[in-house]
Order: sequence, then C-alpha cells, then structure tokens
Amino acid sequence: MSEMRQHAENARLAFFKLSTEADRTRILIEVAAALRGNAGLIVEANAKDLESARGNLSESLYKRLVLNDAKLRDVVDGIEQLAAMDDPLGRVLSETEIDDGLILRKVQTPIGVIAAIFESRPDVVPQIASLAIRTGNAVLLKGGREAVQTNAVMGSVIRGVLDRYGLKDAVQILSTREEIAELLRMDDLISLVIPRGSNEMVRTIQESTRIPVLGHADGICHVFIDEHADVEKAVRIAVDSKAQYPAVCNAAETLLVHKRFPGVDRVTSALRAAGVELRFDTGFGEEFSDLIMAVRVVNSLDEAIDHIHKHGSAHTDAIVTENEPNARRFLDRVDSANVFWNASTRFADGFRYGFGAEVGISTNKTHARGPVGVDGLLIYKYQLIGNGHIVATYAGDNARPFLHRRLK
Repeated sequence: MSEMRQHAENARLAFFKLSTEADRTRILIEVAAALRGNAGLIVEANAKDLESARGNLSESLYKRLVLNDAKLRDVVDGIEQLAAMDDPLGRVLSETEIDDGLILRKVQTPIGVIAAIFESRPDVVPQIASLAIRTGNAVLLKGGREAVQTNAVMGSVIRGVLDRYGLKDAVQILSTREEIAELLRMDDLISLVIPRGSNEMVRTIQESTRIPVLGHADGICHVFIDEHADVEKAVRIAVDSKAQYPAVCNAAETLLVHKRFPGVDRVTSALRAAGVELRFDTGFGEEFSDLIMAVRVVNSLDEAIDHIHKHGSAHTDAIVTENEPNARRFLDRVDSANVFWNASTRFADGFRYGFGAEVGISTNKTHARGPVGVDGLLIYKYQLIGNGHIVATYAGDNARPFLHRRLK
C-alpha cells in the first residue's frame, strides 16, 4: 500500500470514530483555544512564508497569503461560532409512518473523507478543519507551497488537540504536489474534493477525477445600477464591491449601469478615487482579481440580466435600486448562487452569512450552492424501523395499503 493510500485509509477510520463517538463540540472549543494560544507561532510562521514569497507571487496572491493577528482572531471567532451551534449529526429531517409500526426517518449524516486542495490563503486550514470536525467528516488538506510553514504550524496545533481524543488522522496536512494525482484516483476512499484557488487549478481538478468536486472556477461578479438607484447607495456599493478587497472571488469585476441612471459620473469618479482602473465596453467575462473593472451602459433591466447570464459565472451578482418590482425581477431571474439587492457582493461569505466558516463558494446546482458551511458538508440517509414487516404484505390481490402519514 502506498503512503498516500495509507493516509486516506487512516482518515476513513478516523471519520467513523469522529462521526459516531467523539465530543465534537468540546474538540472545537479546544481547537479555538489552542489556535489563540499559539497565535504568536502562527503569525511568525506566516511572516517566514511572506518573506519567501515576496517577489515570487502576484500582488493579489501575496495579499491572500497574509495571516495577521486580526485575521486569525476572525478565524478563531468563527470556530467558536461553530462550537456554539447545535450538533447537526443525527438530526431527523423528516419522519413518515409507512404503516403501523413501520417508521421511515431521514437522518442527517456526514459525507465521509474530504480532500481540500487550495492555494495561498492559509486561513483555509483552520476553517475547513473546524467545519469538518463540526460535521463529523475527516479531511485531507493540501495547501500551496507558498504557505507551507503557516499550514504546518496550524495543522500541528489542530492535530495536537485531535490526538488527545485519538483522532489525529481526522485532519491531515499533505505536503507534496505528487500526492494530489494519486488522491484524485481514490474514489473508493474520498467522498468529495473541494478545490480553492486559480481558475486553472479548479478546472484541472474537475477534469482529473471521478470523485464529486465542489467548487467554482470563476468569480465573475456584477453590480447593476438600475435607473431607480439611490446615488449614494450606488457609490458605496460599487466601491465596496470592487475596492474593499479586489483579490477575492466575491469582488465585482463588471459594473453595469442603466442609461438613465443620473449619477454615473459620481460612481465612476468614486471608483477612480479608490484606485480602480475602468475599462469601458471591454473585459466582460474576465476575472481581474485586481483594481480593474469592466463597465457597460445598458438600456434596460433585462439587458443587464442577459449580460450577467452571458458573461457571469453564477457566483454573486447585485442590483442597486429603489424600485422593488425591478429588484424582485432581478432576484428571481438572475441564476447565480448569490443574488443581492442594495448590498455589496463582498457579503458572499460564510462567516458573514453566520455559518462560522466556509470551505469555499460553490456555483454547483447540486447538493450545495453559495458559501458552503456546515449544511454543505452534510448529507442524509434513510433509516427504516419496523417490527417484522415484509413487502409481501403490501403486494398481490389482498395487498395492505400504505399509510404514508407524515410525522415530521
């Protein structure tokens, strides 16, 4: 057996124990405390990664690599939010009385062993690890070499807590790129792959495995300023959506403006003052991840919606308007994972949604969509409880009818 397969086997064994025997709430409380107590070591390791990466990464990736005290506090706060949640495992989602004494339950369960592959963003390690613990899943984490020291320290801290419960293998940090290809072939052990990184990386993974992949390849988000938009709101939302943190996937890449909106000059001036380069009638469908924004003037709400469907990536799109029917039409018709009215696209985030953390944002249309938190890492199974019931009773000329009475 290869070393990589042994890692996956160990993760699966840990998954069975974590999902059925462990005090997951207590583990999360201890993980949060351990990360807080080792903040100095984590920030020090991150400083070494930043020094090694200086000049070797794009500015946007370099910014994502930063893990300072403030970001780490947010991560720990998110883990404490997860610890405060009710345990989701074993929750009965529905209950049906098939017949007298024959009860069918739909019960919430974990997915299994998850492989998370990501670039930069060392805060991904504690976010995904804590979500996996909360949901009873094991996780294999493969980060980029640019964050190797930060990932190693945080992984060690988390695994140290798990080790006290005999669950060290529930969270594993993989170190070499060669391990990924082998991992992606283990559809008998790995239940889900979550990629977070460049479009090229996500697409490569999606095309290289039979394991289900949860992710998005592009973050091409739009802000549409309707003719009925409040000018001050339009300025605030456009600037925040683009300039608050341009390197992330929920930053807006295209500004659509109705031809009759009276404040277009105010908006474009504010964007330029924030350092944004505006590209009129070009760059549609491009993810800049920088202080660059494509701009188009449209003739109608429907033209804006059509543009979004043609050039967007179904990630996050927002309308700014005081006209409720227009807003409702936009919210209903735009086929994206996140659709906003009078709010910045930057709100598309698991922490801001109150999920505690997220494993990423999904533009899939099956299982999980949008910021993926606890619910996105859970599935369900059916449990049938009878008392000697057999199918023959319900077949033939004298078949007994089913009750199918909904209990929950």
